[in-house]
Amino acid sequence: MTQWAGSLWRIYFDSVRQARENDFLRKELALAREKENEYLELALANERLRSFLNFREGEDREVLVAEIVGKDPSPWFKTFIVNRGRRDGVRPGLPVVVPDGIVGQVVEVAGRYAKVLLITDRMSGVDSLVQRTRARGVVKGSGASFCSFSYALRRYDIAEGDVVVSSGLDGIYPKGLRIGWVDGVIRSDDGIFQDVRIQPFVDFERIEEVMILLLTDEEDVDDMESQEEPLP
Repeated sequence: MTQWAGSLWRIYFDSVRQARENDFLRKELALAREKENEYLELALANERLRSFLNFREGEDREVLVAEIVGKDPSPWFKTFIVNRGRRDGVRPGLPVVVPDGIVGQVVEVAGRYAKVLLITDRMSGVDSLVQRTRARGVVKGSGASFCSFSYALRRYDIAEGDVVVSSGLDGIYPKGLRIGWVDGVIRSDDGIFQDVRIQPFVDFERIEEVMILLLTDEEDVDDMESQEEPLP
């Protein structure tokens, strides 16, 4: 009887010990997975920042990297908030890009934050060129995930797959920045324009960081002079 009771206690203590060991191992595994996820996030962030650095090497302007910290929940507006503001030299009208292409422009600025209007917003417009044929138009937002290439004359040679870039003539975006590609063309029998649909290169649902192109010293002086009130 005593031997049987001793065996029972040993089984009980072994079970308790194994339960504790299992609990410890589960915690260790959870910590290991958390660390692995942190390393993966760091690797992905490094890859994104490396592409940003490659872009900066070919850019004449100073480039300010900003993190997206908020998005407009309204279905009527396509904007988001970044963690850079007036204290960093950000002002309304500055272009916002990623290595894939144009994101939009700064429209509102606070001390530490700024609001960016995306090129897919209905209020957005970018003076643009079809890279292959130099056909000119204005890329306008639709409020959805695509844009339209407005004011493109019917006689212009525009085909699906053509790349559209900024013309540099709107005073906001430097010339030659990628915007998107043509994924639909309709030439009706009446009217002088053709309907051209543009798919942006930027995946606005997945970007986490952006680059704000700051003004050069010369542009900054010109901008300040243009804002001065004339003497009476």
